Amino acid sequence: MSLRNQSARRFLISATAALAVLYGGLYPAWANPPHDGKKHNPKHQLEALEEQWRVAQLAGDMATMERMLSDDYLGISMTGEVDTKAQQLHRVADRRLTLTKIELSDMKVKLVGAAAIVTSRAQVEGTNDGRPVAGMFRYTRVYRRLASGQWKITSFEATPENASEGQSDGAPTEKSARRSSGAE
Repeated sequence: MSLRNQSARRFLISATAALAVLYGGLYPAWANPPHDGKKHNPKHQLEALEEQWRVAQLAGDMATMERMLSDDYLGISMTGEVDTKAQQLHRVADRRLTLTKIELSDMKVKLVGAAAIVTSRAQVEGTNDGRPVAGMFRYTRVYRRLASGQWKITSFEATPENASEGQSDGAPTEKSARRSSGAE
C-alpha cells in the first residue's frame, strides 16, 4: 500500500472515531426513540439499510445509492482507493465498479450516540477498473443519524481477508481462491 493510501486510511479512521465521539456527545436523547419492536429498533433498521445498499449495488441503482450516502461521505475501496460521494457514484455510473455478487455474513451493529458502526464479511464478485474481483472481504460502514431520524452512510472501508497473505490489489491469491472454493 502506498504511503498516500496509508495516510488517507489513517485520516479516515481518525475522522471516523472523532465523528463517533462528537455525534455521540451532541445527539439529544429525545431523538433516539425507544426500542419497541423491529420497525423502531435501530439495529434492525441498520441491518435493513445494509440489505438495501447491497441490492442497490448489485442493480446499479444510482438513485438509492445517492440517497443513502451523506454529502461528506468518504470511502476506502477494497483496493485502497479513497472516494468521495461524487467519485463513488461516478465509478458505479461509469461501470468502473460492477458487482455481480455480494453475500453478507457475520454482521455486527454498534450504536454510539448518533453514529452506527456496521462490520460484516462479504463474499464479493465483479469487476473493478476492468479487472475481475472475487473473494472474501471484511468491511466497516459508518452511518450517521440525522435529526429527522434518517440514517446516512458517512464512511466505508473494505479489506480483503487475505491481506495478511500479501495481497494489496483486492484480488484473491491462488491459495485463498482454493480455500474459498473448498479446494484447499
